Amino acid sequence: MAEQSGVLAGRTRRALDSAVLLDAVATQDTITQLIAAIRRVARLVPGASALVAAHCHAHDYTDPGKPKIAWDDEEAKSALVSGLVTDALTLLDHLNGQDLDEPAEHAIGLLALIAGQDVEPADGSDAPTAGGGSPAAPPAAPPLIGSSPVDPEARHIHKSGQQRDDGYKAHLAVEPETGLFTAVALRPGAGAIHHETAVAPGLLAAERGVLQILADAAYAAAGLRAALTDAGHRLLIKPPALKPAVIGGFTLDDFAIDTTAGTVTCPAGHTVPLAAAGGRYQQRRVTFTGLCAACPLRERCTTAKTGRVLTIRPHHQLQAAARHQAATKPPPTPPGKTTTDAGGPWWSAPSPGWSPAATAACATAAPLPTTAGSTTAPPPSTSAA
Repeated sequence: MAEQSGVLAGRTRRALDSAVLLDAVATQDTITQLIAAIRRVARLVPGASALVAAHCHAHDYTDPGKPKIAWDDEEAKSALVSGLVTDALTLLDHLNGQDLDEPAEHAIGLLALIAGQDVEPADGSDAPTAGGGSPAAPPAAPPLIGSSPVDPEARHIHKSGQQRDDGYKAHLAVEPETGLFTAVALRPGAGAIHHETAVAPGLLAAERGVLQILADAAYAAAGLRAALTDAGHRLLIKPPALKPAVIGGFTLDDFAIDTTAGTVTCPAGHTVPLAAAGGRYQQRRVTFTGLCAACPLRERCTTAKTGRVLTIRPHHQLQAAARHQAATKPPPTPPGKTTTDAGGPWWSAPSPGWSPAATAACATAAPLPTTAGSTTAPPPSTSAA
């Protein structure tokens, strides 16, 4: 409809982003999930119901509801979690080694996962409490990628080092001035094929003509950058920062790297050849063996006894150009605004170059619960110090 109305005519900028959508039981706490997982094992695993009745006493597992305790009493909640996890581990221990069908194995594996992911032993004790670490290791269970006893397609999501949720990811392409979504995709929250860099080409597949693409570092993988560049698009994608081998020392960009000639020159002026590409990721290596020991710049370059080693990955020149662009060029100026209006560095904003309308639009994609069963590792970095 937006295309038919002509509202996007002449608007050639697209911002890419993703947002976490919480799964159907993300608001359930540890207590509810543990009870649900134990009840599931009792229902699906032969003989487990009798074991629960005989050995699991922290809760009446015939009752699907929350236990009747003083929920504002942290000690009471901690004691309950300890009892529930003890029940879970006891049950898993009694069921260990049985030959089970797939649904039963899945139920046991899910119980082991839940019992291990949300609790940790109390200080000075082996008794588990709520916390986020792991109790004593449960019996071996089949590997699982699901995270919810109600919504098995949900996944653990680490949107950042601090934000950890269970659910899905909404992938978005937005026209940044109007805030209109031009494409959306709902994917599981984990897995390389669901990463931002893997989903992005599909969000742009229906576009016509050359675009200016704005995105944060989640979209900075070299493969995506190369594909979008080959398609003729103009990119303003935040490159990840390089980490020097020595704090405050030289990074990859302080070396003169000529991938065509196959040579690398270090800050001290030593030139060495690049090795041929090889390995899974077709990387090229260069070593400065024998050149670093007496170098006056060694302390700023490497602590390795054999000298500095660099790894050059495919599309290095594209990534180096992106870092140079981010460090030296002014932010983009949206249509209808002056250069002064554009503000500071484009990569420092949460949504680079976006208008208030676009920012408000993406706020609607903030974590929201989805219904159970709803559906729709990024490539390696290409720069190394």
